[in-house]
Amino acid sequence: MTINNENEIIDVENIYQNIRSKIIRAREKMIKHIDTTMTEVYWYVGKITYELSNNSNKASYGKRIIDALSIKLSKEFGSGFSPVSIRRMRKFYELYPIWSAVPTELSWSHFQELIRIDRKEEREFYEQEAIKSNWGYRELNRQINTKLYDRYLISPDKKLIIEDSKKGLIAKQPEELLKTPYIFEFVGLKENKNYLETDLERALLSHLTEFLLELGRGFSFVASQQRIKIGAEYYYPDLIFYNRLAKCFVIIDLKIGKLTHQDIGQMQMYVNYYKKTQMIDGENEPIGILLCADKDDAVVEITLGDDVKNVYASKYLTYLPTKEELIKIIRDEKELYELSKEEGDKNE
Repeated sequence: MTINNENEIIDVENIYQNIRSKIIRAREKMIKHIDTTMTEVYWYVGKITYELSNNSNKASYGKRIIDALSIKLSKEFGSGFSPVSIRRMRKFYELYPIWSAVPTELSWSHFQELIRIDRKEEREFYEQEAIKSNWGYRELNRQINTKLYDRYLISPDKKLIIEDSKKGLIAKQPEELLKTPYIFEFVGLKENKNYLETDLERALLSHLTEFLLELGRGFSFVASQQRIKIGAEYYYPDLIFYNRLAKCFVIIDLKIGKLTHQDIGQMQMYVNYYKKTQMIDGENEPIGILLCADKDDAVVEITLGDDVKNVYASKYLTYLPTKEELIKIIRDEKELYELSKEEGDKNE
């Protein structure tokens, strides 16, 4: 829409969009400021109740203080000060005793998820990832429930992960991108359902945002079923991504059954093709990830040999396992990884 004012033409739409963007940014700043201020208030409530409870030898004394405060605060300020909520605030202060060290990029909802984690190094990992990946508290909750930290730890070359997460460093080596297992519960394909690889691919692409979050930081989608010609034949890798942190292409093939040596050989061919035809100066070599429902680690190890370092096989799940099931999967994968490392050390 334009308005003529004698010799001047005014574009009302552009002016409106400019003002609108200013208002939206101002509101976001205001909401962020309010949230940070309230988080500081909750931290202060936690500090007071923690110090009062610690000054008494009786646990019942701390409970009476919290119950009494809850009644008074709830009467004036609402349900946000229930006894359970105040105990969360006290736990928040216990874990973050210095306010100036509390990351203001995160909301109170984030901290309610973080204080559930007992291991300090694990909590710091999720804290850093939530900030760097700009997770909302729901995504943080999902990553904690799917045990991202433990899955990440058992991936190749993660010796320095704890130190790196404390320093806020990013993964730079391509092999550091791998997780075990990947969890795709968001696609809606339930356990034991008869589905095809094309069904899984279609479901992942229709939930691309969630898929990218599960893959990790720095991933950008490039193509699906990209046609490449090798010799006289055409091939179609399932999914192509680029990771800006690792500076390399990432080729993903989906396998609904048990992984075979032919699958591994084909992926190595894809990786070599992208290395020869797509890689430019300053980039790392492409990597290939075979996502499969099942695999025999001995077949993977023998097929790849000692020289191939840029092809990986990892399991995926289309359902969210119970905590016990997930812990068992991670423990089994970790034992296999450590065993293969020991065998490798013996052969050196």
